[in-house]
This record gives sequence, structure tokens and C-alpha cells, in this order.
Amino acid sequence: MQQIFSEFGSNLWIWSLFLGAFSLLLLWGAAQVLEWAWLRPRRLDQALRKQGLRGTVYRSLAGDLKENTRLNKEACAKPITFSHDIVPRVAPLFHRSMKEFGKQSFTWFGPIPRITIRDPELVREILSNKFGHFQKQKPSRFGRLLADGLVNYEGEKWVKHRRILNPAFHVEKLKRMLPAFSACCDELVDRWENSVGPDGSFELDVWPEMQNLTGDVISRAAFGSSYQEGRRIFQLQSELAERVVKAFRTFFLPFSWYLPTENNRRMMQNSREIQTHLRGIIAKREKAIQNGETTKDDLLGLLLESNMREMGQNGKSDSSLGMTTHEVIEECKLFYFAGQETTSVLLTWTMVVLSMHPEWQEKAREEVLQHFGRKKPDFDGLSRLKIVTMILYEVLRLYTPFIMISRRTYKTMQLGDLTIPPGVLLGLPIMFIHCDPDIWGPDATDFKPTRFVEGISKATKDGQLAFFPFGWSPRICIGQNFALLEAKMGLSLILQHFKFELSEKYQHAPYTVLALHPQYGVPIKFHRI
Repeated sequence: MQQIFSEFGSNLWIWSLFLGAFSLLLLWGAAQVLEWAWLRPRRLDQALRKQGLRGTVYRSLAGDLKENTRLNKEACAKPITFSHDIVPRVAPLFHRSMKEFGKQSFTWFGPIPRITIRDPELVREILSNKFGHFQKQKPSRFGRLLADGLVNYEGEKWVKHRRILNPAFHVEKLKRMLPAFSACCDELVDRWENSVGPDGSFELDVWPEMQNLTGDVISRAAFGSSYQEGRRIFQLQSELAERVVKAFRTFFLPFSWYLPTENNRRMMQNSREIQTHLRGIIAKREKAIQNGETTKDDLLGLLLESNMREMGQNGKSDSSLGMTTHEVIEECKLFYFAGQETTSVLLTWTMVVLSMHPEWQEKAREEVLQHFGRKKPDFDGLSRLKIVTMILYEVLRLYTPFIMISRRTYKTMQLGDLTIPPGVLLGLPIMFIHCDPDIWGPDATDFKPTRFVEGISKATKDGQLAFFPFGWSPRICIGQNFALLEAKMGLSLILQHFKFELSEKYQHAPYTVLALHPQYGVPIKFHRI
């Protein structure tokens, strides 16, 4: 009996110790949650307000995300008039906040304050990032499913990937890709020619057409394959982008990544299928290179060659010096997403704007016919298209594909008159800067390509450098020349063959799904020339 009581006492002591440790762990966890969800946000709020900044009030873990969703839903409930003043529709929360609290104000991205920085000089300072003090916002797991390549990297990893990728985007390499651009655009024009009715006209929605065109271009230019082979990847990437945006509404909830929701399951399924497709394409190409076969002049071939040179720069093959297969896959996903998305958005809004402003459509057509007549556009001729370039720049200004860039502080930083604590987001509202009357003049929301007649540096009223559609400084988008060359080729061929105008069915309704999309498509009437 004594032995039984002794064992019971021993077990009781063990259980008491376990429960005590568990209770301490719970208390520590609760303290961490309290610090993250309430105490730290309150300290950051006080630190910002003491410096004269104003902003929304932090009330819950969701911050302003629920209000942002409500305002977006309200803004997207109906189209707007045929105006280029689209900021209130595409970014209603930030528009209201800046109107109420000033250009330099803050809102809450979950429990994290986000300061909007609209001074172009401060934006350039942040994007220059000379010492790595303003870092990219760490993508959520949801965001990394979409693409986790160069766009998300910092420090030495960014330097290495940029060095390996640079040769693929050199101007001389882009020249060799021009036949791929041309072939895709020819197929588009031929398909449209077959749609022409007896009266020489037809009508279609150009939004999916531009998505298919740029998908075909990036597939051939990046992988040397037809759009048919890459179609499944495009479908999966498009669905994944929409699901990622949906997931952003709840990402601030702890462990939301692990919830067995239908949206989470589909995202994971899509991601696995995309990786399987790309892994197969890459494996075939690597095997061909190892067998001594000639590398095609496409982005993947150039990337793999550059990567192999990097790994063998010390006379031995050292995989730590280059990219892993997984990293190559992530860069390919970025090719697909950024390469297709940016140019399809640019071409679509250019078609809309030139339909709204037929006088500029005619000026662009005259320039194209003057340089090429009915012949196929060449690289040198496309480089000399001044009016077309001015039009594309103005469309990029008014309909910026990605309306905001974010950075974060990891230590206390001085930015202008502000002392910014660590853990604060800096929102660089590119579209707001592009449409600011104080920078561009009272006609800031008017379509006026002549702003760029003397180039980007003299486009603003005071000569401020305030044009950031592709970022700025060393981290400027590596694919900007690719996107502009593709857009010039596509627009030139369309102008050579057709005049176009908006259909009466068209509803002007820009909205953001990561990039700036037309909510109801873009039905346009074409007339064969």
C-alpha cells in the first residue's frame, strides 16, 4: 500500500510539473499574441502620431482589411464614366485616407501600419535601396505560391539571380526574340481577319485576346514552345492569382495557411501542377544542353546557359554558385506571370484609350505606316517610333499595371522629416503619384502623350522624376524592354490592319486583381483598312 501511495505521489508530481510547464507555455503564447496583436500596434501608432502623421484608428487584428474589402466591393458595384480619373475606383481606401488625413498618412495592413509615401524624391530614395535599409515586404505563403523569384529576393541572393538573369534580357538577345513576337502577332491579326464580316467590320472582346497573345509570346520567347503547350500553365496561373487575392482577406489570421478550405486546397493543387509542368520542360532542356545540342535563343535556354557558366566559374561545377532547379522553376513562374500580365494589361488599356481618343490612334497609325508601310516591323524601326512610345508611356502613367509597391523597415530609419520605427510598411502608391496635379499639372488625369515628347525626365511640370511603372534604380524591372518591345510590335501590326472604336457594350470599369484589369472585358468594334 505504501508503494502504491508513493507511485501515486510521484505521478502526481510529474503531472503537476507538466501542467505547470504547459500553463507557462500558454501564458507565454498569450503574451506573444497580446504583444503582436495589440501592444506593439499601439506603440507604433503613438510613435507615428507624435511626428504629426495622421491615419486610421487601429481597432482589431484585421486592421483596415475588412473596410478595404467593403470599399472595393462598393466601388466595383458599377462602372464609371469614360474618364481616366480611375484612382477612386481602383484604390478607394487609400483615396479616402489621403483625402481625409493628407498625402502622407497611414492605414493598417492587419496589425501593421502602412505609411503612404507620395513624394517622388522619397520614393526614389526608398527604391534605390543603396544600403538595403528599405526591404521588400516578405511575401506570405499564399503570395509565394504565385511567384517567388527575383521580385522577392534581397541582398546577395538578389545580386546572384540578377547577374544570372541579365544576359537573357540583353538588347541583342531581345532582337533575336523578335521573330517570335512577330509570329504570335501575325497569328492574332490573321485570326481577326477571318472574323471580318461582309461590311468589313467585326466586334470582339480584346481582353482575353491580349491575354492569349502575350501568353503565346512569353511561351515562345521563354520556352520556345507554342501557346498550346503552355496553355495549361496560363490557366492555372490565372486561377491561382484570383485565389491568392481571395486568400489575402484572411491571411492575417494565425494558421490560415493550414485551414482545409476549398480555396487553400485549389491553390496547393494548382501550384503542384504548375511545378510539374515546368520541371518537365526544364529537365528536357538541361538534358539537351548536356548532350551538346544547340541552345535556343529563348529566355529559358539563355538562363540555363548563364546558370551553368556561373556554377562552373571556378573551373568546377559548384551548384552553390548558381540557381537550384527549384529556383529556376520560380524564375520561370515569374516569366509567365509578369511577362504575360504586364503586357496584356498595357495593350488592353492602350486599345481602350486609343478608342477614346481616335485622333491619337490616327497619329500612331500614320507613324507606323510611315516607318513600315505594310511590311513587317523590324527592331530598328520599332525603336524609332516616337509617337507610339509617347502613347505607351502615357497609358502606363494613367493605367499603371501594378498600382502600389510596398517596402518595410527592419530598423529605425530616417526618411525625410520622419523617423520610422522598425516593422512599418511603406506604401509607394505609384498610380497616385502618376496622377498627382502637383506633379503633372492640372490636367494630370487627361490623356496627353505630348508630356513625353522630350522624354521621361521632362514630362512633369517641374522636371521631377515621378514616372515609376517599372520601379526605379538598380531594381528597375529586368523585363521592361521585353514588355515595351512586345507592346510596340503588337500595337503596330494592329494599327497596320484595323481601325477600332469602343463598342456600345463597353463599360469603363478598371479594378485590381494584383494587376489592373477591366472588370467587364473590353468589347471593341474593328474596321479592316
